[in-house]
Amino acid sequence: MRFHYKCSDCGREFYTEGLMYQCPECSKENDGTHFPKGNLSVILEEDVLKRAAEKEHVTPDDFYPYPSTDKDSYPIGITPLMRPRRIQEKTGLGNLSFKLDSQLISGSFKDRASYEVALQAKALGEKKIVLASTGNAGAAASAVGAAMGLDIILFVPASAPINKLMQSVLYGAHVVPVKGSYDDAFALSIEYTKMHGGINRNTAYNPMTIEGKKSISIELFEQMGRKAPDAVYVPVGDGCIIGGVAKGFEDLYKAGLIDKLPRLIACQSTASDAISRAINNNDYRAINATTRADSISVDLPANGRMAAKAVITSKGWAVTVSDEEILESQLTLTRLAGVLAEPAAACAYAALEKDKDHLILELGKDAEVVVLITGSGFKDMKAFDGRASIPEAIENSIDAIKELDF
Repeated sequence: MRFHYKCSDCGREFYTEGLMYQCPECSKENDGTHFPKGNLSVILEEDVLKRAAEKEHVTPDDFYPYPSTDKDSYPIGITPLMRPRRIQEKTGLGNLSFKLDSQLISGSFKDRASYEVALQAKALGEKKIVLASTGNAGAAASAVGAAMGLDIILFVPASAPINKLMQSVLYGAHVVPVKGSYDDAFALSIEYTKMHGGINRNTAYNPMTIEGKKSISIELFEQMGRKAPDAVYVPVGDGCIIGGVAKGFEDLYKAGLIDKLPRLIACQSTASDAISRAINNNDYRAINATTRADSISVDLPANGRMAAKAVITSKGWAVTVSDEEILESQLTLTRLAGVLAEPAAACAYAALEKDKDHLILELGKDAEVVVLITGSGFKDMKAFDGRASIPEAIENSIDAIKELDF
């Protein structure tokens, strides 16, 4: 066996490489009012970790439960690690980096999870993948499905950004808009899987989503000279991305390739701060999320318990910022770094701006800090309405040029 499953709540272990979603006992406690219990962790067997540790260079395949069989069919990473000089000067952090997952094929971090679930489907002989999404996960799954010959059934809130929904339509997915929230779409997608079969790709519900997302940590390890950064700022909604980041560094630590875990900083909007409340106040209740940053707008975080635990274990913390701060950070990123990020991705930088004095106090101004830029701003250009506009056309004349004052 290459791996087995372990319940993140009760610790039960399940020795199978087949399809499993949640712990059958702990999941019985879920009633929709508190963060769900029973999410499964994937435990790589010791011989897998040992083989990885013996390699001069590692890739995500060395740590995947289902390794790639055809890497070129849908290349995942390595995404650029950017040193934004003007932002370094602005923040006083000379070792600040941006990990640009906005440059993945579908334009967001969610390619990582979708790819590993696609590998799972291929390994288990399934042709259909079902999921719910506010846009990015659906676009990623749809793109992977198109490249690897899989049918994608996608449930989305009808209010999701049109750019993201159109991506999925163009990739050929069966898109099902739902008159309700992401959480409503999530519940319907699970019922669809029970009725019609296929593999459910929902965040954290399928543990392979976290396994796919951990690939970013393996890349960072190599890009930073085979070491872990001191801190990673992660935009957080349902908690799956930060759970994946934590799992990647945990596997590297178990393999003996790093001697410390980075501090994980959970970055949320004040209008969608459920996981921050869990970290700061031990409050695991559902909320009513209203943030403009749709990709991190979640009432009931699917991976909330694991995410909060990961942050606390890493000796990290949570930072919340207003939607106004998020939208302002979008403009800062474009104008000082040339990075066009969607609101959810800009949340991580907004949190760093707000938190920089505390960060320097904790880790020093020379700390190696990484901000995850998880999605492209091209996915939601409507977010710039009222804040940026195309100038009016000038007359086609020399006199018109004389009037320009820049």
